[in-house]
Amino acid sequence: MSETTYADLPSLARHLRDVLADKGQRRPERSPFVLLYAFNGTGKTRLSTAFKDLGKVVGEDGAVQKRDTLYFNAFTEDLFTWDNDLENDEHRTLKLNAASSFFVGLNELEIENRIRPLLDRYADFDFKINFVFDEHTGKITDAEVTFSREVLSGEGDEARTEQVDGIKISRGEENIFIWCFFLAILQLALDGAEAYKWVEHVYIDDPISSLDEHNAIVVGNHLVQLYREAQRPIKTVVSTHHALFFNVLHYELRNHVGGPQQFILKRDPRSSGYLLAEQPNDTPQFYHVAALADLWLVAQNGQAKTFHFNILRTILEKTALFLGHRHFSECIKKAADDADGILHQRFVDLLSHGKYSMYEPTEMGDDTKNYFLTILRGFVERHPFNRELVPEPVAAAEPAPDAGAAPQPVAAATPAQDTEAP
Repeated sequence: MSETTYADLPSLARHLRDVLADKGQRRPERSPFVLLYAFNGTGKTRLSTAFKDLGKVVGEDGAVQKRDTLYFNAFTEDLFTWDNDLENDEHRTLKLNAASSFFVGLNELEIENRIRPLLDRYADFDFKINFVFDEHTGKITDAEVTFSREVLSGEGDEARTEQVDGIKISRGEENIFIWCFFLAILQLALDGAEAYKWVEHVYIDDPISSLDEHNAIVVGNHLVQLYREAQRPIKTVVSTHHALFFNVLHYELRNHVGGPQQFILKRDPRSSGYLLAEQPNDTPQFYHVAALADLWLVAQNGQAKTFHFNILRTILEKTALFLGHRHFSECIKKAADDADGILHQRFVDLLSHGKYSMYEPTEMGDDTKNYFLTILRGFVERHPFNRELVPEPVAAAEPAPDAGAAPQPVAAATPAQDTEAP
């Protein structure tokens, strides 16, 4: 699989725009698609920002005069913030950033009636959007969402259903609501609504980061359905770290819209750049195997960070699932009472959560690096992975120290490099 190197994210974003333009010229009646797979921490959100920035025209005063990209990413979610009414604890609302072009013209487009049928697929709560307008300009100056839910109260013959207003929905429900809000706007753009005629590109980054596998399938199917019914084609990029979501979009797009251009994005371990490889198949490179190869290189070079425990745990869980084990610990313990295996399980459990998350790539201490490499080496030796992917190191590292022993340095197979997380 050939790989192309890009020095930075803007140059990669320009390439994706070129890919979409070329495919759009060849099949102008369909929405050209790029489907991009990348691990968390690779830079997907920053890539989506670089992509949309290339479509901006900024005046001398710094004001944006033109834009061409409707996007969904972490910044989209930040357009919605909670006012929890801390004083009275009664009127909880989700505030909308009315200054964003994301909300332009919504008061004229019956947005509630567009969101509600989309939301009904995922949730059991209802909502109401309240707009405040400037009487001189007619523009939205403030907007908020209130939520309600029907609950059952009483028992027996006295049981009845009543509506509770002003509720605070869960974080997962909030993410689903924002996703449906975005889908409603996307539908307007695909239908050619005047307020969204400026949309020439759509960039969607990881819409299902907090959803389970059932909803990964539903969201993928639902998204492609909008494009099947579109009145005008719009060039679109979807990036994800979720292999099932990638797989669902691959088949839904191929069967109903047209095969997407597919890529895998990784950090270049030899530089601070990025590697983009074409991905012709429905599963991104059996990505746990690819992750193992990258993790092995990182560990052998002594460059492991604490967030690499997250990736190690993912590999262990995927392998355990494949082998039919009930828990990933069975991939690192020789027996149920294996003291070293139990200790290694606790390391993986603790260091793949909390402050050691992949979003806080703190340095490992030497002793922790030793344990990391010991766990990884034991896993590789216990399972027959292709040795071309995980070659033997030139010099083996010292085994993990006993409790209370002084940390020992980890031997490196090759000179240390600035290797990043895959």
